[in-house]
Amino acid sequence: MPLDKPYAGIPGTTIFDAEQSRKGYWLNQFCMSLMKAENREKFKADERAYLDQWPMSEDQKQAVLARDLNRCIALGGNIYFLAKIGATDGKSFQQMAGSMTGMTEEAYRDMMVGGGRSATWTGKEEKK
Repeated sequence: MPLDKPYAGIPGTTIFDAEQSRKGYWLNQFCMSLMKAENREKFKADERAYLDQWPMSEDQKQAVLARDLNRCIALGGNIYFLAKIGATDGKSFQQMAGSMTGMTEEAYRDMMVGGGRSATWTGKEEKK
């Protein structure tokens, strides 16, 4: 019997719940492996070979290779784990978040300093 998820209809939002956690388990385990310097070096040396050591779906691997963090989240990734990919690439969390909204780092920062996005934001607004 499926669980009632009253939070499932929030536009533009993926809730990391138990279902997402199960879906993204190996993706998130891969991300956590990047906490060790030797694993970051192995990943940077041959990303595909390193990813192939993990029982992730091909869609998950392709999303990582493309650094499509929105797709990673849709495939069960948790942003706090995915941040390890950004750190491996030398990117700040702010740079990552900006890329996920299609905004520059500066435009994203300015939006957040200004109080964040509107509750009615659709992602189709003009992006600086």
